[in-house]
Amino acid sequence: MRKGLLSISAFCLLGLSPVYAKPNILFIAIDDLRPELECYGGKEVKSPHIDKLAKQGTVFNRAYCQVAVCGASRASLMTGLRPTRKRFLKYDTFAEKDAPDAMTLAEELRKNGYHCISNGKIFHHKNDTAKRSWSEDPWKPSMGGASFLDPKSKSMIGGRKKRGPVLEFPEVADSAYPDGQIGNKTIADLKRMKKNSKPFFLACGFIKPHLPFYAPKKYWDLYDRTTLELADNRDRPVNAPSSLRGSGEIHSYHDRGMKYNSEEWHRACLHGYYACVSYVDNQIGKVMKTLDDLDLRKNTIIVLWGDHGWHLGEHNFWGKHNVMHLSTRSPLIVAAPGFKSRQVCHRLVEFVDLYPTIMDLADIKSNNKGLEGTSFKPLLETPRLKWKSAAFSKYGPARCLVTNQFNYAEFNDGQKMLFDLKADPDENINLAASPEHKKTLNRLGKMLKDGYKLLPSETKH
Repeated sequence: MRKGLLSISAFCLLGLSPVYAKPNILFIAIDDLRPELECYGGKEVKSPHIDKLAKQGTVFNRAYCQVAVCGASRASLMTGLRPTRKRFLKYDTFAEKDAPDAMTLAEELRKNGYHCISNGKIFHHKNDTAKRSWSEDPWKPSMGGASFLDPKSKSMIGGRKKRGPVLEFPEVADSAYPDGQIGNKTIADLKRMKKNSKPFFLACGFIKPHLPFYAPKKYWDLYDRTTLELADNRDRPVNAPSSLRGSGEIHSYHDRGMKYNSEEWHRACLHGYYACVSYVDNQIGKVMKTLDDLDLRKNTIIVLWGDHGWHLGEHNFWGKHNVMHLSTRSPLIVAAPGFKSRQVCHRLVEFVDLYPTIMDLADIKSNNKGLEGTSFKPLLETPRLKWKSAAFSKYGPARCLVTNQFNYAEFNDGQKMLFDLKADPDENINLAASPEHKKTLNRLGKMLKDGYKLLPSETKH
């Protein structure tokens, strides 16, 4: 007992409380962000603040979501559970309904002394698991991501859901749109949490570059639309299954008089996506500056992730909603105290791994026995460590697994896809019917059937 008192006294003499032995956690989610960033080899997107963060931590080059749609992906990530035929299926997934007994990441951190805050879009529904997950009521801006500001947009209502135009670029302040407000709220919370006696788990979910492409004009001005490099593989993949589809979400908006998938359309939508990425990047820069100004960085784990990938005109697809590589691969950057900077990890990791990883980094033994992922903390120590043999994803009628070389998928109607990501990284040729790949097809088919629990693991730790 006396030793315990001495330990507490020692903390007090250092100006710390025992609680502060736990690191803070800044958890940044970005909707529809694919790895189209300089830190991932992107040549055109201007995202200096995310790229700066990447240099301060570890970039995971092969991170995969479990479902290529926002609501389901987030529910899986936050509960540490994989999707099934009945669970985590659609954009409007409600984790509380699909997995009512599942503990959430925020819930378990809260039980371990963390003050947990949700700003913007973390779960798809603001009130999903809210009472047990968050220390405060989850906060979202009063205006939605599809709210337009340009007076001209009022005359452009159309698309399948009679929404506004697919893009707009008014001369307004950052805070005129929701993401500027989310950034400001997060900055205010950081200042407030600086004075708190508890460590914080501050989840900050930005909405863009999700459709529609709305951002202040200054971010559009960063790019010359006429010089943007368009996708050069706009045909369907050779031998693609008839069940393979692109997303129809973009047709919910007015097309501004542009012909779908014309060159004008490709240039305008690519421009819009890039502008939105730069807009969100600037908000992240402001948040990170505040973290530094408050001297909180040295004791804060930072995790930045996009909820799934996105097609930017490849195969004339715009959006997610399939199991191709561009839909399931997502950006993931982790910067944590005590770990090296400027690291790139090429090992396969899954978003279902984030829950156990964060608990591991916070040095908390999880009491959640249902977790289906694996902590990748060892990869922050040794990025080249042997690791998973495959990552599993699904969407709609298809399930897939990605290995170091292949993306293999099966559809409910029996059709299959096999892409060699080393020889054909753009997934232009489906090899599923190729006789020379029969053994590979059978091997991967068995792996997919057996599932992650029976997967031959390369992990050594």
